[in-house]
Amino acid sequence: MSIGTNLLETINSLPKGVTLVAVSKTHPPESIMEAYNAGQRVFGENKVQELVSKYEVLPRDIEWHLIGHLQSNKVKYVVPFVRLIHSVDSLRLLVTIDREAQKVNRVVDCLLQIHIASEETKFGLSADELEQLLDAEEYNLLQHIRVVGLMGMATFTENKEQVRMEFRFLRQLFERIQEKYFVGKPWFCELSMGMSSDYRIAVEEGSTMVRIGSSIFGQRVYR
Repeated sequence: MSIGTNLLETINSLPKGVTLVAVSKTHPPESIMEAYNAGQRVFGENKVQELVSKYEVLPRDIEWHLIGHLQSNKVKYVVPFVRLIHSVDSLRLLVTIDREAQKVNRVVDCLLQIHIASEETKFGLSADELEQLLDAEEYNLLQHIRVVGLMGMATFTENKEQVRMEFRFLRQLFERIQEKYFVGKPWFCELSMGMSSDYRIAVEEGSTMVRIGSSIFGQRVYR
């Protein structure tokens, strides 16, 4: 099936109000244009270099999300144009994003990444670390970032019940944090969870944003 057909099937499987981030990592600009011509405007990339190179050659009305781990020394390359950074996992990184955003007179929207999986290899804050970050005086002085929600990746497993419980934990944490730190701040509304293999469970558990690649573009293209 074509990318356009896959895209429309995926969109039709999502309830209203859930944003589809089409994960285009390792796929060429031509493939992204197929999805673009079928109406998709929100795309996610894992690597800064790949994101920047695609931004430079593709239509300017694309909304680019950085979904992969972000190193502090690469922040300056994406801050001028990125719409949302999904993978902020430290106060230090937030401070760097804030500093670089100030230089280009932007406020950059960010999600705080939470470690919900059983694999140690995945990045993210614990629930306690999240509260410590939000309580920090340094965080509350930042004026060029805006925390708009949380992101998490479930364990890569066939055990659907485990996946469901991990997503449920993240949604409950989101609700608790929203109540404690973001009352009267309607922009804190995004819960980014769910990929090609588990997005249906994520949506059932309250996801507002799913990151889907292989179901749309097919398997990754490695060069």
